[in-house]
Amino acid sequence: MIFVFLGIQLFAQERSISGKIISAEDGSGIPGVSVLLKGTKTGTSSDVNGNFKISASNSSVLLITSVGYLPQEITVGSKSQIDVKLLADNTSLSEVVVVGYGTQKKSQMTGAISSVGAKEISELPVTNARQALQGRAAGVDVVQPGSKPGAGPQIRIRGRRSFNASNDPLYVVDGIPLSGGIDDINPSDITSMEVLKDASATAIYGSRGANGVVIISTKRGKVGKTVVSVDSYYGVNQQLGTIQVMNGAEFAEYKRESRRAVGQYPLGAATAADDAKIFEPRELTSIATGRSTDYVGGMLRAGAIQSHQVSVSGGSDKTTFNISANYFNDIGVVKMQDFTRYTFRVNLDHQINNKIKVGLSTLVVNSMRNGENLNVLGGAMQENPLGEPYDANGNLVFLPTNDGLRTNPFAEIVPGANIDENKRFRTFNSLYGEWNIAKGLKYRVNFGPDLTIGRTGRFIGAFTNNNRGGNANGAISEQFLFNWTLENVITYNRKFKDVHNVNFTGLQSIQRDRDERTSISVNGIPAESESYHRLGDASQITGANTDLIEWTLLSYMGRLNYDYKEKYLITATLRADGSSRFGANTKFGLFPSVAIGWNMSEEPFIKDITAIDQLKLRASWGAIGNQAINPYQTQALLGRTAYAWDNAAAYGYRPNTIGNPDLRWETSTTKNIGLDFSFLRGRISGTAEYYVTNTTNLLAPQPLPTSIGFGGFTTNIGETQNSGLELTLSSVNVDKGGFNWTTDLIFNRNRESIIELANGKVDDIGAGRFIGQPLSVFFDYKKIGIWQTSEKDEAAKYGDKVGQIKVQDYNNDGKINADDRQILGSAVPSFTAGLTNRFSYKGFDLSFFVFARVGQMIRSRFHDNVNQLAGRYNNLSLNYWTPNNPTNEFPQPVVTQEFPKNGSSLTYFEGSFFKIRNINIGYNIPDAVAKKWKMEGIRVYASIQQPLILAEYRQKYKGIDPETYVDGEQGVGGGEVNTNISPATSILTFGVNLKF
Repeated sequence: MIFVFLGIQLFAQERSISGKIISAEDGSGIPGVSVLLKGTKTGTSSDVNGNFKISASNSSVLLITSVGYLPQEITVGSKSQIDVKLLADNTSLSEVVVVGYGTQKKSQMTGAISSVGAKEISELPVTNARQALQGRAAGVDVVQPGSKPGAGPQIRIRGRRSFNASNDPLYVVDGIPLSGGIDDINPSDITSMEVLKDASATAIYGSRGANGVVIISTKRGKVGKTVVSVDSYYGVNQQLGTIQVMNGAEFAEYKRESRRAVGQYPLGAATAADDAKIFEPRELTSIATGRSTDYVGGMLRAGAIQSHQVSVSGGSDKTTFNISANYFNDIGVVKMQDFTRYTFRVNLDHQINNKIKVGLSTLVVNSMRNGENLNVLGGAMQENPLGEPYDANGNLVFLPTNDGLRTNPFAEIVPGANIDENKRFRTFNSLYGEWNIAKGLKYRVNFGPDLTIGRTGRFIGAFTNNNRGGNANGAISEQFLFNWTLENVITYNRKFKDVHNVNFTGLQSIQRDRDERTSISVNGIPAESESYHRLGDASQITGANTDLIEWTLLSYMGRLNYDYKEKYLITATLRADGSSRFGANTKFGLFPSVAIGWNMSEEPFIKDITAIDQLKLRASWGAIGNQAINPYQTQALLGRTAYAWDNAAAYGYRPNTIGNPDLRWETSTTKNIGLDFSFLRGRISGTAEYYVTNTTNLLAPQPLPTSIGFGGFTTNIGETQNSGLELTLSSVNVDKGGFNWTTDLIFNRNRESIIELANGKVDDIGAGRFIGQPLSVFFDYKKIGIWQTSEKDEAAKYGDKVGQIKVQDYNNDGKINADDRQILGSAVPSFTAGLTNRFSYKGFDLSFFVFARVGQMIRSRFHDNVNQLAGRYNNLSLNYWTPNNPTNEFPQPVVTQEFPKNGSSLTYFEGSFFKIRNINIGYNIPDAVAKKWKMEGIRVYASIQQPLILAEYRQKYKGIDPETYVDGEQGVGGGEVNTNISPATSILTFGVNLKF
C-alpha cells in the first residue's frame, strides 16, 4: 500500500516540459502563444522563436491558444518535449453574414455591409434596438437627444438624400420588411444587425432600401439540450445637470437691471424703497427672507430602469425553438414621464421531411408610454422664483405672483391634472415555408402580417397653465394599422467544375398597408376624475375626425452572384417596383445595380505573404428609387369649405390640391469602392469605403403664386449629393497568459450638398436651401458681440443701442436687413467616431465605449424661449451686459422689449461633443461553482452609461446635452435643443446572466 501510494505521488509530481509551437503552413515559430494548464490559472507564452517551458504533471492538459489559429488541447502524458503545429483559423473570413434574402460568406461579399452582433448589443442596456448602432456601424449616424422614456433615436445612413420624402432606412426583421419601425422589438432578442449601405447591397429591396437597410435577425433555437436563460438588470438614473435658470437673488437683480436700462430704477446699489416700486409684496417678502423656489428641481426626480427576461431554447433534429418573455420599465428623471413594455416572442423551425421546412417568428408587444407630448420643464424654467408656491398651510397657490400669464408649475404635476398616455399593442409575425425542389434549387414563401392598435389619451385639468381655472378638456385618438407582406423567393445555388459558383435569387413581392384613424376632442369635461374616458359627458365637441390611408407596393427582382475560384466576384441585380403612391403614368420604376470584387489575397503573388490573411477590393454602381411620400399626393383632392346659402351657413367642397399624374420615382445612384483586409492572423482587420451618391428627381413641393388659389403641388425637382469615407478597424492588441485586449474603431465622414434646385443652380432662400450646402442649414444674422459704451455712435448708425446685440453687416452696406443673413452652420457633423476597448482576464471582463460627433452646429431654443431678457419671466442664468459688466456674450435686459432685437442670433452654438457612452465590468463565476448550484453559467456585471459628456455648449454655456436630431421629429426641430428634450442622464446598472 505504501508503494502504491508513493507511486501515485510520483506519477502526479510536476516536471518541466519544453516545446515549440510552429505554423502548420510554413513551419515558422509562432511567438506569444498562450500555453495554459487547463482548469488552472498557471500558464506561460512562447518566445520569439515559438519555444516554451512549463511545469506540468502527466495528467495535465495543455490549452494552447493564439489569435488567428485554431486552439488545441494536448495531454502531457510521459512526454517531456511537446511540439505543436497550429492551424490557421479562417473563421472570420468564412463568417456568414445575412444579406437580402439569403446569406453570404464575408469573403464573398461585394456590397458595403456593416455588422453589429449580440455581444455589442448586450454591452449596452438600451431601450431601443437602434441605439445599439451608435458608433458601432460605419456610415450610420445615430442620434438620441435627451432621456425621454420611450423616445427613439434617429438614424441616417450615409446622410440625407431627400427634402420631403423620408430619409429613414428600411428595417427588415426575420426576412420581412417592416412599415411600423423596430421600436417594439426587445434588443435582448436580437442576434445580429446588418446594415446594407451601397446600391449593390440594398438594390434587392428596391425603393424601400433607398436610404439603406437594417436587417435584424432574432435568436433562434439550436439542436441540443434545452437551455433556460435569465437575464436581468436594474439601474438608477441621475440627470447630468439641467440648463441653469436664475435663482431668487439673481432674478431680483435681473429685474432691477431691466428697469435701469430705461430709467425706471436708479443706478447703483438696490434699496428697499426702490424695490418697493417695482416688486409686488410676495416678491419683496422673498427678497427680505431669502426665499427662492427651484421650480425646475421640483419637476425632477431620481429615475430607474429595469429589464427582466426569461428565454428557453433548444431543439431536436426535426424541431428547434426559442421562446422569450421580457418586462422592461424606464422611469424618467422628469416627473410624469415613463415607459413600460411587455414583449413575448416565439421562434420555431420544423423540418417536415428532407425536402420541406416551415417556421415562424411571432412577436407580441404591449406598451404604455406616459408624457410623450408632455414636458413640464418649460413652464418651470420661466416661473418667477420670488413667487409664493405654497401658503402657510402648505396648500398649493395657483398664482404664485400677480402675473396672470403664469401659473404655478407645481399645479401641472398634481395627480390627474395632466394626463398624456400612449398605449400600443402590436403583433408582428413572420411565417415561412421552404421546399428543396432539386439539388441547389429552393423555393421559399414568406408571409408577414403586422398588426398595431394604438390609443393616445390626453386630459388637461382646469387648474393648469393651459386652462387657468377654466373648463377641463380632453382628447383621444385611436389607430388601427394592418400591414402585410407576401413574398415568393426562388434560389438556385450550384458549383460547376469546382471553380464556378453560381447563385441566383428571384423574387416576387407585394406589400399592402391599411391605416385607420379616429380622433375626437372636447371641452367642458364635468368631472376631472373622468379624465378622457367619458368624452361624451363634455359640454362641447371641439373636433371629430376619421381617416383611412392605404398604399400598395408590387415588386419583382432578380439577383445573380457569380465567382470564379472564390477569387473574382460579380453581383448583378435588377428590380422593378410599382407603387400606388405615384401617378397613373409612372407607377413602376426599374432599378439596376452591379458590383465586382477581387480577392487579391488568393492571388499567388500575395498568397505567399504570410502577414496577409485577406485583401479584397470591391466596386459597385447602382440606382435605387424612393417612394416614401404620403399617399394620394398625385391626385387632385377636394377640401370642405363653408359658404352662405340663402343667408344660412352651409358646407360644400372645393378643389384643394393639384394632381400630378406624372410624379415619378426619386432616384439615388451610388458609386462605391471598398477594401476589406485582415493581417497577422486577424490581429488587424477592417474595411475602408469611399462612396458618392447622387439623388435626382427629388420629391418636393413646388410653390405656386397664391393668386391661382393653390399654394403648390408635389413634383420632381433638383439634385443632391452625398460623398464620404468610412473606416472600420479592429485589432487584437494583447492575447497572452489569459489576458486579452481588443479594440474596435469606427470612423464616418459624410458630406451632403445640394447640387440643383427647381430653378437650376440658384439658391432658394425662402426655403433655406443653398447650392453646395447641406440639405438644411442655419441661415440667420451672425452675432459678433455686444455694442459697448465706446461704440455708441456706431451703434446709432445701425439703429442700435449700447448693451444690445451687435450683428455682422455681412454685405457692408451700412445697414442691417435681411440681406445680412448668412449661412452659420449645419446640424450635419464633419465626422463621427466610436471606439470600443474590451479586456478579459481569467473570468473578468471590462469594456468601455466612447463616441464623438464633431463639427456640427446646434440651435438652443432655450436661448430664445427662456431668454426673453425683459425682466418679466425667469431667465437663463447667463452673463448679460451691464455698464459695470461690459461682456460680449449676452445683451442688457430691457423691460420695454419683449425679446432682444436680433435675439435669434443668440441661439447658435458649437455642437461638437465627446461622450463616454458605457463602461461595463463583469465576472463569470467558475464553471465548477456554477455546477454546484445546478447552473450552466453565471455572469454578474455592473455598468455605467454616459458618465461623462464633454461639450462647449455644456461646460462653457451651462447648457445640456448637445446631441440633437439632424431632421425635426418627436416635437424637436432639426439640430435644435428645446424643452421637449429631457435632460441627459447617467445610468448605473447591476445585472446578472444565468443559464440552466
